Amino acid sequence: MSSKDILESVKKLREVTGVGFKDCKLAIDESNGDIEKAIEFLRKKGIAKASNKMSRTAAEGLCLLYEKDGEVSLIEINSETDFVAKNEAFISFCKEVSVINFENKSDLSKINKANMKNNLPVETNLTDLIAKMGEKITIRRSIFFDNLNGNNSFYVHGSLDDKIGKIISIVKTSKEDVIGKKIAMHVSAMSPIALDEKGLSKEVTDKEVEIIKAELLNSGKPPEMIEKIAKGKINKFISDNTLINQVWIMDPKKKVLDIIKECNVKIVDFVRYKVGEGV
Repeated sequence: MSSKDILESVKKLREVTGVGFKDCKLAIDESNGDIEKAIEFLRKKGIAKASNKMSRTAAEGLCLLYEKDGEVSLIEINSETDFVAKNEAFISFCKEVSVINFENKSDLSKINKANMKNNLPVETNLTDLIAKMGEKITIRRSIFFDNLNGNNSFYVHGSLDDKIGKIISIVKTSKEDVIGKKIAMHVSAMSPIALDEKGLSKEVTDKEVEIIKAELLNSGKPPEMIEKIAKGKINKFISDNTLINQVWIMDPKKKVLDIIKECNVKIVDFVRYKVGEGV
């Protein structure tokens, strides 16, 4: 290789691994310019770099759903940039982990230790992928819906591939009904945080009351009016953020509660994953 070719290879290796010039130069020399072999050579150094990258924010990535025999799993895997989220190596890794997620019923501790097709555990492959991509990559969260006590429906928003997207919702209803799919679409669009008022934690409602009262006080509202106004606003907050009390996206004259009553179906559980939400 010419000096120019060596420098180009070193530059490329630094970009994908984040490893310093001296180590990359040594890796290129040892691998005769083969980038993949150089990455293998730098695995241990890559692991060190991967650990340093863990302080960075990974708010891009993919949500992946897997279904079989009426059971459904969902997993979110994050990267730092959308560029990496669209990378074939990242997508391939995510797809394989999605299957492993289903097989292990979304137990992250088991997922990390489970072997992938190359006979290496997920956690090792993840570290290698971090070194190769030069970004923080995390398996953030996962959930599993069994096929007991109801029927599972789902909706993938912004689908990038089969059952892969930026927003995925799953809804379990008390019986099989076409309304389940529509409710999953509603959940994706309206982002409820609980099924009903009982599902809202006291911490969430207390914090909202605190914010509302402070806002009213700062706006100059007299103290004797604040309690009354705050009560109305917190009721609005509950209505807007609990699934059964939300306005039905397909008919603004009705609420979700009206729809499930008409269909004689109950919502047993639901979940909504949006890539990077809350990161």
